[in-house]
Amino acid sequence: MVDGQGRKMSKSLGNIVVPQEVSSKLGAEIIRLWVASTDYSGDPSIDDKILARVVDSYRRIRNTLRFLLANVSDFDPAKDAVAPEQMLEIDRWMLARAAEFQKDVIAHYEVYEFHPVVAKLQLFCSEDLGGFYLDVLKDRLYTTAPKSLARRSAQTALWQLTHAMLRWMAPFLSFTAEEAWKVFGDSESIFLEEYAQFAETDAALLAKWARIRDIREVVNKDIEALREKGEVGSSLQANVTLTAPPEDHALLASLGDDLKFVFITSAIELKAGSALSTAVTASKAVKCERCWHYRDDVGADAAHPTICGRCVSNLHGAGETRTAA
Repeated sequence: MVDGQGRKMSKSLGNIVVPQEVSSKLGAEIIRLWVASTDYSGDPSIDDKILARVVDSYRRIRNTLRFLLANVSDFDPAKDAVAPEQMLEIDRWMLARAAEFQKDVIAHYEVYEFHPVVAKLQLFCSEDLGGFYLDVLKDRLYTTAPKSLARRSAQTALWQLTHAMLRWMAPFLSFTAEEAWKVFGDSESIFLEEYAQFAETDAALLAKWARIRDIREVVNKDIEALREKGEVGSSLQANVTLTAPPEDHALLASLGDDLKFVFITSAIELKAGSALSTAVTASKAVKCERCWHYRDDVGADAAHPTICGRCVSNLHGAGETRTAA
């Protein structure tokens, strides 16, 4: 079959006709993702720009999956898994958020609505994971002791999240999910699995962290304004004074010293006030070459002149204590 421009066409997707040169160039996985992301209740559209967006979506999902797999490579759930009550609060929040998201996904699949699942999974990867949780998690994964409770708690959450995500994406990214399952799973195929099992969602925990994320967005805007002026590079170079009304103050204070990790700053001072406001200045401290935090105790240990006190402790001592993030 040939279209109006003389291109060979393929009918391998039922009534949806795809240029043969496109399907061979992009591969079945991209075409499958395009089909799944298309609202079949109307006429499907396809052109180079649409396919470019599909490729970007695929990369976002695949890169998220690669991060998850890479950071559980040394994790054995039989020996290393942390009990839910011992996990750090942000890890418990992530699993609650995943449970909430999975209910939404299953509801769409039950009525054969694929395109909302694709759209929501992209958003989940870019905002809940890449834009928040995984961004916060990097410091704990890369700087704490390999077998510390803080790192194992993070890996426990990531391991459960990877199981869930492979099941969410398998119906429309079949090759990618199966490829990942061969190195991650413990059965013959992802398609022999059922959905991951989560505990009941914790509404209070979800509401708490939703508000924390809202406040973090306010702080990030002020840091970004300073970055645009060239006064700071990354958010870790910023010192933040955060004034919050009573309810928000109590919520933020519950994170203790881990508040700075949630906001990805080297230092944050929390004050009580009548309204939410922030003041951001550039840090004058020295940058630790290991964790990239700007701290006054960099070089305090003569044996390790280029790293900070907490990195010395994580590498050679008892290690820092993390409770929330």
